[in-house]
Amino acid sequence: MALVLNDRVKETSTTTGTGAITFAGAVSGFDTFSTGIGNSNTTYYAIAHRSADEWEVGLGTLAADSSTIARTTVLTNSDGNTSAITLGAGTKDIFCTFPASKTMDMTLTTAGDILYASSANTPARLAKGTGLQVVQMNSGATAPEWAASPQSLMTGQGDVLYASSANTPARLAKGSALEVLTMNAGATAPEWVEAGASKGFSVAMAIAL
Repeated sequence: MALVLNDRVKETSTTTGTGAITFAGAVSGFDTFSTGIGNSNTTYYAIAHRSADEWEVGLGTLAADSSTIARTTVLTNSDGNTSAITLGAGTKDIFCTFPASKTMDMTLTTAGDILYASSANTPARLAKGTGLQVVQMNSGATAPEWAASPQSLMTGQGDVLYASSANTPARLAKGSALEVLTMNAGATAPEWVEAGASKGFSVAMAIAL
């Protein structure tokens, strides 16, 4: 089973109710779903009543013999919801379409947005991040997210980058002249101290010119 889209696929139907839609043959000049989409495949469909304000757009699944299409996921309809509408008596046109909600143009609303798949055949938007952030996978490895980069954390010359917890970078601002880097009393993070202070003695430095 595969998602298939094709041009000029259109049939009629007299199906009523909320169940699978039975095809009644191709409209003149168009292909059947069997020819254009193929047995057992999925496709995006639209069905519209010819003489009533009754329509539906969704993802459908063709039967093994392509005689019917199941209304697998309804995306929108004339009732303003995502449930299968109750089809009334009369002739309807059903055709292959590409829903507006599945297009990049309808998903990417702001300059800098990123498009990704939240599930199969479902585009989703990651809003743009802030300056110098980087894209990484979230902790569940289900979607991308923005995260701090070394460039966004190290805001001053001489800053030191360290891990404040697993996979979490943090910034230690630069120290004063001649200070040395050591671990704090709890051994949880680095800190700057005067040279020799952590050992209880002073350090003399001689510079020969």
